[in-house]
Amino acid sequence: MVGQRVSVTTDRAPDAQWFGADPWLLRDIRGVEAEAIIAALPGTVASYPYANYYRPWPGPNSNSFTAHMARHLPQLRLALPVIAVGKDYLSKDEWVARTPSGTGVQLSVSGMFGVLAGWREGIELNILALNVGIDPRGLAIQLPGIGRIGRSVNP
Repeated sequence: MVGQRVSVTTDRAPDAQWFGADPWLLRDIRGVEAEAIIAALPGTVASYPYANYYRPWPGPNSNSFTAHMARHLPQLRLALPVIAVGKDYLSKDEWVARTPSGTGVQLSVSGMFGVLAGWREGIELNILALNVGIDPRGLAIQLPGIGRIGRSVNP
């Protein structure tokens, strides 16, 4: 399924609603650190292998794009929520990768099956692109369709 091309634009607010849902703030980065990330964005966007392809489930989709950006910009230290279907869809022919936060490793088969273990993410099991996990740092469980139950830990 060919969808809208990935593009960089200033025509739309970065925190606009998506299909009627309000955005979530995943990280707040400011100052020199934010400037370095902003400078790296054009090259990282250009490196996304699915710019002309979109599939809602299991990916590649907008969550796959966000995870790609995080993996290639480790200074983001971005852990995506367990309900972000598509976040485990890795680049072409890739089965093993760093977690999006850069603090662990994950194994994924076409975003459909896999396992992830990272300092910021905890431990997650992916079955049919639905994740269940535990976060020992926050004493939390993570459930598909529900999300995190327990304490949030500041990244």
